[in-house]
Amino acid sequence: MYKNFRANGNSYFISTFAFHLLPASLDGEFTRRKTNAVRVSSGGAAPVRLAVAPGDLGFFPVVRRPGAMEGALASASSIADQRQRIEQYKHILASVLASNDIAQAKKFIDHMLSDDVPLVVSRQLLQNFAQELGVLAPETQKEIAHYTLAQIQPRVVSFEEQVLIIREKLAELYESEQQWSKAAQMLSGIDLDSAMRMIDDTFRLSKCVQIARLYLEDDDAVNAEAFINKASFLVSNSQHEVLNLQYKVCYARILDLKRKFLEAALRYYDISQIEKRQIGDEEIDEEALEQALAAAVTCTILAAAGPQRSRVLATLYKDERCSKLKIYPILQKVYLERILRKPEIDAFAEELKAHQKALLPDNFTVLDRAMIEHNLLSASKLYKNISFDELGTLLGIPPHKAEKIASRMIYEDRMKGSIDQVEAVIHFEDDTEELEQWDQQIVGVCQALNDILDVMAKKGLPVPV
Repeated sequence: MYKNFRANGNSYFISTFAFHLLPASLDGEFTRRKTNAVRVSSGGAAPVRLAVAPGDLGFFPVVRRPGAMEGALASASSIADQRQRIEQYKHILASVLASNDIAQAKKFIDHMLSDDVPLVVSRQLLQNFAQELGVLAPETQKEIAHYTLAQIQPRVVSFEEQVLIIREKLAELYESEQQWSKAAQMLSGIDLDSAMRMIDDTFRLSKCVQIARLYLEDDDAVNAEAFINKASFLVSNSQHEVLNLQYKVCYARILDLKRKFLEAALRYYDISQIEKRQIGDEEIDEEALEQALAAAVTCTILAAAGPQRSRVLATLYKDERCSKLKIYPILQKVYLERILRKPEIDAFAEELKAHQKALLPDNFTVLDRAMIEHNLLSASKLYKNISFDELGTLLGIPPHKAEKIASRMIYEDRMKGSIDQVEAVIHFEDDTEELEQWDQQIVGVCQALNDILDVMAKKGLPVPV
């Protein structure tokens, strides 16, 4: 609906909404702006800046004057025809977005959530509002979006779709500013178990993985693990290869951050063996697989010394791809159970991430503890026994700490040996005898099987080949 308006002898068609906001008498002119707007000035009245709606003959105002917004909203809500009412609200919304005015936007939101507006209308308008949030300045967008979410909260069940869009917009904004945790928190507020909307498992999985990845950007393993655990119930039935791969990467990184290095190493190694080079829309390049392999080697070296670590080291050492890695020399020495010296450890430390060099409660770093345990296990292969003082000198730590670490490794069955505290000596046990005994038992079984076959052949019975 438009009214005819005259200024400077010219006739203009202006929406009833715009006309409602103009002063009673105008003695001015329209001046076009680059902002796709015109400015109406009058003798004694405050100027009103009018925004041109695209493709419209009329002008729709960017509301500036006190009380103008309330009057416009009241005028729109009084329209009986619902279609016209929605169109009028859309005009008001366009002007609010064009103004970048936080106060006017809040008034619009409050009105949409009031009892004066039917739910079917407020849903549509808030949907449009949420989709157009990106046109606002970043800080304005944040304040208005947070205000909207707070106002919607009491009736969130009725506006779940709108809340979803607003939270995704805010998450994108925070992500562009590298505020990873804030972006994750915004997405984590989405109700993925809602009974009001049909949500498929792929969407749930994608959001859980996305939130976990955002938390991992800030090395927040605790919150990331919570969402990866939710994803674990969905990934088993997922046919989405990209999401499945992202889940595996997130899980490996969480184990890494939680210092479960041996488990992380196995996960990283599994990822590095992917044969496909194109999964969905993502291309898997050799560099990414090499990084996963290097991460597997690093985590294995940092893992607690013992038989399990030795088995994983053997697997990695025999993988030809590892020989091309920068950290291959230290992998070789660790696998061959050679004692590592400080220059080699320092060179390896340069390749580590912050959490892999974190200080532990015993005042050793993660790297220090791994290297001390490795050197102690290597020493057990070289010596039959060694005093606490000599062992401390060899490991570069005080004798009592060397004794404590050795006793823990023996107790956890990661090293064979015994400790004589009276003589202050550690006795190492060689497992060669056990291996020889095992070999003899295998020979005995094979010999017994041959004897049985010989007896069967003598009796004319068929002998299986």
